[in-house]
Amino acid sequence: MNTATTNTRTNTTTGNIKPRVLSSSSIIGTNVLNKNNESIGEIKDLMIDLRTGDTQYAVLSFGGFLGMGDKLFAVPLASFDVDTHREKFILDIDKTRLEKAPGFDKDNWPSTADDTFVNSVYSFYGHKRREYKADPRMS
Repeated sequence: MNTATTNTRTNTTTGNIKPRVLSSSSIIGTNVLNKNNESIGEIKDLMIDLRTGDTQYAVLSFGGFLGMGDKLFAVPLASFDVDTHREKFILDIDKTRLEKAPGFDKDNWPSTADDTFVNSVYSFYGHKRREYKADPRMS
């Protein structure tokens, strides 16, 4: 994560600086740790909803060796904390639970036309997905 490309705000309670905006290129390739400081993978991609401009989820690569046998997991960005000092993302999940998360392999991505998968991702991580309301002018 290249913190030079971040827009930040200061948390007045703790004094910590929390990023508000990050470039996609600074997120992709960022290592992800769990709360036990164990590496659980890296961000491989971001999935953007073209209707709203929202990032639907980050694609986390976990498992495998040298890119072989990795499983990909969809994780809402709201599930991550950002450690700007170590330039890491933190996900409060242990490896056993992560293995049960909604995932897919690199040759079989979920359909982007079906909201069922994304809804299951948000449900798994305990987040409410922002509801999309179609603009009648766009029909």
